[in-house]
Amino acid sequence: MLALVRLILLAIAIVLISIAFCCFCLFRPFHRDNVHYAAMTLSKLSRLIGLTVEVRKDAYDEKNTPVVFIANHQNNYDIFTMSHAVQAGTVSVGKKSLKWIPFFGQMYWLTGNILIDRNNSSKAISTIGMTADKIKSKKLSVWLFPEGTRSNGRGLLPFKTGAFRTAAQANVPLVPVCASNQHKTINLNRWDNGKVIIEFLPAQIIEEDSREGLRKKADEMHTLMQNKIEQLTEEANAFNQQ
Repeated sequence: MLALVRLILLAIAIVLISIAFCCFCLFRPFHRDNVHYAAMTLSKLSRLIGLTVEVRKDAYDEKNTPVVFIANHQNNYDIFTMSHAVQAGTVSVGKKSLKWIPFFGQMYWLTGNILIDRNNSSKAISTIGMTADKIKSKKLSVWLFPEGTRSNGRGLLPFKTGAFRTAAQANVPLVPVCASNQHKTINLNRWDNGKVIIEFLPAQIIEEDSREGLRKKADEMHTLMQNKIEQLTEEANAFNQQ
């Protein structure tokens, strides 16, 4: 019963938030901070599903902008958890089909996020160049999920190199953002679903833009983030078992 009530309230809240931000964006479409404000609003819904989210930014220098953020993409609950970490002046890169989701998709587009066609490799490559240009010309930071899809309990999936190529072309640092495991830890029939910990890692400089160099850097970042995610998951599990 609790799960049903939560799902209904979440659906209503997302529709209302989407409509409100669509109206808001009509007065300032694609503004650099629209995504940040929308993310902060959506992040409040984590309490509705019984989640506490802790964000650690000690290693992140806010003066070091713009940057390319890369984060692990677990499941649909990311919209309520990872949204806590979206910084001002940041837009995300998502698949083009998102814009067809009623209400949410229109908000996603109007707030200024970048849409790509993953089924068209030539367009995806041109989007990397366009994204790099936006980073440089508008001083925007970009949020990317280098796995390319939700992992849904399969662990950290192999990284694609698009995020690393974007950072190299824009000549900006890359900042890994890691979240503890939330797969199968959330039960909507349970009042308290514990804590998710999100941590920013130190900025990385992407100097090599060759295919081999980017592949090597992507693999290095994968190992670094995997180790940190395991550490954060152990810590969150210990806290949740108290």
